[in-house]
Amino acid sequence: MREGLAASVVSVFILMLWGLVHLSLQQLVIGKPTGDFNALTARRHLERITSVGPRPVGSQENEVLTVYLLEQIQHIQVETAAGPHQLTVDVQRPTGSFSIDFLGGFTSFYDRVTNIAVRLEPKGGARHLMLANCHFDTVANSPGASDDAVSCAVMLEVLHSLANQSTPLHHGVVFLFNGAEENVLQASHGFITQHPWAKQVRAFINLEAAGVGGKEVVFQTVPGPENPWLVQAYVHAAKHPFASVVGQEVFQSGIIPSDTDFRIYRDFGNIPGIDLAFIENGFIYHTKYDTADRILTDSIQRAGTRDNILAVLRHLLMSEELADSSEYRHGNMVFFDLLGVLVVAYPARVGTILNYVVAAATFLYLAKKASQPGNGGGRYVRDLACATGVAVLSWLVTLLSMLIVALLVTLLGRSMFWYNHFYTSICLYGAAATGKIILIHTLAKNLYYGGVRLVELGDLYFDVSLLLWCCSLVWLTQQGLCSAYVPMLMVAFPLVTRLLLAKEFKHRGASLRYSMFYLLGLALPYVHFMFLIWVVFEIFTPIMGRSGTEIPPEVVLASLVTLATIFLSSFFLHFIYLVRSTKWILTGLGAVFLVTFLVISSGLLFPYSGSPERPRPKRVFLQHTTRTFHNLQGQVESKDSGLWINSFDYTGIQHITPHVPEINDSFRTRCREDRPFCGYPWFLPVKFLSKKNWYLPAPEVSPSSPVEFKLLSKEETSWGTIKMTFRVTGPSHMSLYLMPHRGASLSTWSFGDGTPHFDLSGEYFIFYSHGLDVHTWTFWFEIQFSHRSSPEGMISVAISSHYFFGKDQRTAQLEEILRRFPTWAFPSSWVSTYDMYRY
Repeated sequence: MREGLAASVVSVFILMLWGLVHLSLQQLVIGKPTGDFNALTARRHLERITSVGPRPVGSQENEVLTVYLLEQIQHIQVETAAGPHQLTVDVQRPTGSFSIDFLGGFTSFYDRVTNIAVRLEPKGGARHLMLANCHFDTVANSPGASDDAVSCAVMLEVLHSLANQSTPLHHGVVFLFNGAEENVLQASHGFITQHPWAKQVRAFINLEAAGVGGKEVVFQTVPGPENPWLVQAYVHAAKHPFASVVGQEVFQSGIIPSDTDFRIYRDFGNIPGIDLAFIENGFIYHTKYDTADRILTDSIQRAGTRDNILAVLRHLLMSEELADSSEYRHGNMVFFDLLGVLVVAYPARVGTILNYVVAAATFLYLAKKASQPGNGGGRYVRDLACATGVAVLSWLVTLLSMLIVALLVTLLGRSMFWYNHFYTSICLYGAAATGKIILIHTLAKNLYYGGVRLVELGDLYFDVSLLLWCCSLVWLTQQGLCSAYVPMLMVAFPLVTRLLLAKEFKHRGASLRYSMFYLLGLALPYVHFMFLIWVVFEIFTPIMGRSGTEIPPEVVLASLVTLATIFLSSFFLHFIYLVRSTKWILTGLGAVFLVTFLVISSGLLFPYSGSPERPRPKRVFLQHTTRTFHNLQGQVESKDSGLWINSFDYTGIQHITPHVPEINDSFRTRCREDRPFCGYPWFLPVKFLSKKNWYLPAPEVSPSSPVEFKLLSKEETSWGTIKMTFRVTGPSHMSLYLMPHRGASLSTWSFGDGTPHFDLSGEYFIFYSHGLDVHTWTFWFEIQFSHRSSPEGMISVAISSHYFFGKDQRTAQLEEILRRFPTWAFPSSWVSTYDMYRY
């Protein structure tokens, strides 16, 4: 009767949850669109866009693509002129600056970058606009098929479909093809802060990539608690949903070193939106392998058609919510898909109620067991507390043991063995973690619980798992995290399953019948949880190949595998106490671990691959640079030239040295603290991520458009500061570093909102880029200085230039060393200069 009460409460919850699922199913919009999406046409767009090669901002290739996009848009404009819609095109060339806390914090300045904005609306106009965003620029040396040419190809065809729709749209939509996203989100800032259409935008969809192909995942949604209607629109319209609030909360926590235009529209436009991205095969993201042939037509079809993007856009453009979203505000949303079949979504406040109902039912269940006859004197509570301690201790010991194994692998020089052989990490860390947990509980069963019936122990350790998951449920709910739905599922379904099988368990223990029904009851939460774990590994494993030389990847992956093992094993702990012996299980797991460790130690598992079918490239940055350092008198005090080499993963150059012996530790760089950014031409402020660099002597570079840096004026203001104005001419990409000396500080400058923002090391980094036909950059800053006679002056100013395209990108020395790199390496290379001045 007492157990039945708890079961009834949780059963009510299950019915409520199913009602939400059923409601989601009923509200799915799967109607046939009137405008057809042609994936083959989108693929032709993709192949044409990528055929011009890499498209950095300021390059001729970027402008060639601009012309192509305008031609395609003009064809659509002519084709749909007689229909119910009107189409307006505007090429924007914005100039502006802003500060951003990405990568430790820096300031960005852009001059005449390119935006192609296409406004589609009913004839007669529209007051409210939806925004769809992609970017057609790329990083240097990558054709950028997934990032982000495929999204622009899809957008072209979605534009064509909507423009040909026979039913007039209720609202308008702006398709923004932005040409400067890889320059840290510059073009989107130019649009949302300067374009006249931006004031009418009510929501946006941003199409991005963190991998190549696969399903596009919703990994960020509306900012804040006020716009849940966008999630509901995705739930209603997407036929193949792929979304989870867990991904949103993880991404927005900042632990993933990446960002998208979503941030700009959120922070500077204050409008809600959805961020979608391809995440599979992130190993070749931002490399030469990101080609059109690797993106399946099925991926384009699923992303573009009524299945997802077109369906969501059409739903929003025909909805009432876009016109006045204030009427539909009711807090955050909990949302997650079930294997891509449907999305469950409900308000966070409803989720809080459900979470506390489940937690209350769990504590009621445990309280009823504690009050049963035979548990006098708090015996059950003591047993539960002791068993909980054993479980937590087993997890801590297991995690510590796996970190020791990870350290051994690192010391053996076999780090990242799993980069090209992922499942070997499961065989090493997963087998060892599982074995360690089983061993500790087997010892506890045999040495501590010697006289206790196995059925009682099994029952006790099920309660332990339930209690621990319930505690995490309560804690996450109190923190206001929508991800609390995960422990809610991991509590509700096992509890109901166990209560329904209570009699079966008491009479037969761990019988085959009990085990089958128990596994069936755990199927839904466990399948969903394993899916989330797969997404985590799909994202984080490739990231370890570009996370710098300072983050030990073995520690990260060993921790992830161990935590996944702990979470997945939680509701199977009680089986350890129900079976008579675990000897053969431990022997098998031990053998798997030992064989895998020996194979890894022998070096048979190489981390990288240059296979065209399945590349796993090692990323290396090479810059042929000339550095010039000036003293306070403006004279050159030193000058050198060399090949500056950065490894962007933890293995450094240990695998490169056999192929290029010159790159060895005798040429390791040392950071000069008296020079801005160590005296090297950092393209972005990531020196804290990659501290192991190499500098090989090489001849001086002589680009055809060298940097000219000039101090125009230096004057004392009436409020006691020194104002310095500079003029710079140079290539389309430059970085400015400011390092005030002791006793000096920047008070204001001409960038952003006028307030100087420094990075993690206390220096100032300004990222600069320009489009075509821009050659002069003028800026100023004011500095407060208390020691005017200091021998080191007030401030060190350095300017670095980066030649990402054209004839200035390559030198004979770069070409020669690139030929010697192995096929499994991706050396991204260019020419740069670094000039430092003291004032």
